[in-house]
Amino acid sequence: MWGSGALRSSTVSEPVHKNVQRVIDAGRERGLDVRPKRFPEGAKTAIDAANAIGVEVGQIVKSLIFGVDGEIVLAYVSGANQLDEKKLALAAGGLKCQRVDADVVRDATGFPIGGVPPFGHTTHLRVFIDPDLLQYDEVWAAAGTWHDVFPIAPQQLVAASEGAVTDLKRG
Repeated sequence: MWGSGALRSSTVSEPVHKNVQRVIDAGRERGLDVRPKRFPEGAKTAIDAANAIGVEVGQIVKSLIFGVDGEIVLAYVSGANQLDEKKLALAAGGLKCQRVDADVVRDATGFPIGGVPPFGHTTHLRVFIDPDLLQYDEVWAAAGTWHDVFPIAPQQLVAASEGAVTDLKRG
C-alpha cells in the first residue's frame, strides 16, 4: 500500500532521467541494486515523501548540504528530525556552519536540491549521518531528482556514502 495515495508511484520503467541513471550506476559500482520509484507530482517535504511511500517520516533520508568553515559537507538526517547546525560544524571539525544556495549544491553534487542521493556525486564530500536512521530496516533516499526515491538499508547507506554516524539532531 502506498500511504494516503496523495502521490502516484511508478517503478521507473519508462526512459530514466540521466540523474537517476547516474545513481543506479553509482549504486552498481558499490554492489547495490538501486531500484528507484517515481512520484510524478514529486515530494517536496519528508512528510509528503513518507505519505506517498507509506512509511514513517523517520525513514526518509533528508540530504542537507552545508558549508562548514568553507568546506562543503553533506548531512543525511532522518525526516523526523531537524539538523542542529552547531553539531554538524563540530562533527566536521569546524566552527561555523551555514546554508549554501542551489548553485553550490548542484556544483558540489551534480544534483538539484531535493534530489541529492547518497552517492554518485561529481565531487567527493564528507558525509555525516544521523544515527536515528539506523533504527529502521529500510530508509528511502533521493535518486537524483525530487521525483525519484529508492529504498536502502541504513547500513548500506553508511557504507556506500562513506558516512560518519554522529548526533546531528536539534533539541
